[in-house]
Amino acid sequence: MAGLDLENRPWWWAAIAGVILAVAMGFAFENYVFSDMQKDIVKAQGDLEVLKKKVQEGKMAEARLPQFREEAERLEVELSRLLRILPTARQTDEIIKKLKSLTERGLFRLVTFQPMPQVPKEFISEWPISVVLQGQYHDLAQFFDRLSKFSRIINVDELKIAALQQKKSGFTINSSFTMKTFIYIDKKAQ
Repeated sequence: MAGLDLENRPWWWAAIAGVILAVAMGFAFENYVFSDMQKDIVKAQGDLEVLKKKVQEGKMAEARLPQFREEAERLEVELSRLLRILPTARQTDEIIKKLKSLTERGLFRLVTFQPMPQVPKEFISEWPISVVLQGQYHDLAQFFDRLSKFSRIINVDELKIAALQQKKSGFTINSSFTMKTFIYIDKKAQ
């Protein structure tokens, strides 16, 4: 170590050597040790910002939670109302009871009630029911009016009205028609 002999040199040579050595060590630490730490800090700060945004979004969603619950309750009520209009099952007994009630409210005789096979459509199934009634014309109009006020959708197709040859018990007409009701096909349930 002939080049680093500082005994015969003035003091400022040692100071310069010390400063050069300190700068070299600082440069080495900065480039090899602290730069990796700096990258980790920048990455952690970015992750922290993302998490702060998620927390803020969560707080906003939490603030709207009562509104979402209220909306969900409203949609449940709406769904139950729509399922009365367009149920997911045939409910034959309910239709028979309603039809029997309607015929008893008017002057009718229910001659035929014949459910037919369902006709599948895109998201509903059409369910035709063949019906033959005997009664009076005015009562038939009231029957259809009352039928239209059911909560369930029921269409009347192929209506045929003919006069009865023998008028029994005050009945003057024979009417035959097809009642078409609809069933919602729940893809999730299938």
